[in-house]
Amino acid sequence: MIHFVATSPPSDFDNEVRNPGNAWLASNTEGRPKDYWSKCKSALADGFRSLCAYSAMYEPVGTVDHYHPVDTHRHLTYEWSNYRFASGWINSSKSTKVVLDPFKVEDGWFEIILPSLQLVLSDTIPQESRSLAEYTLTGLHLRDDERVIRQRQKWYSMYQDKKISIEVLDEMAPLIARAIRKQALSNGTQD
Repeated sequence: MIHFVATSPPSDFDNEVRNPGNAWLASNTEGRPKDYWSKCKSALADGFRSLCAYSAMYEPVGTVDHYHPVDTHRHLTYEWSNYRFASGWINSSKSTKVVLDPFKVEDGWFEIILPSLQLVLSDTIPQESRSLAEYTLTGLHLRDDERVIRQRQKWYSMYQDKKISIEVLDEMAPLIARAIRKQALSNGTQD
């Protein structure tokens, strides 16, 4: 995970999502809320630079994750501040779990280990956040699940095979780029 900065909602958010969504909630006290949030998915993806908020890797399709789940925070269903851009399988894994908020994660709290490509906690994570961070790694399958490792392997091998530059890797899989730079520094070489 990396730090993301919250962005403002798109100019048509109230008309397209919030107003019709809250009207739906007012007349439907039960049942799965109507999906108005997908109308803002492109703007949300832009705000996350098309990176999954949890895996911090390029996500071409993605979903709107309700950070505070609809089941427990129904009143936030149509609130921009409650949305995170996420890979579909990670969003499904999250479900109603309480995990670290990508807006509250600080850069450097997580790092990729080379060559295993496992995601681990760094020493910079504050003690009071470590337990939730560890749970986020396991609960969202971010540490070493085959689905996420295979994706990391692809980005890493594309860089190793010189198909992409470190600058492209910075955009598409920034934690892997950081790991490569860290390894280069420790080896006394350049990335």
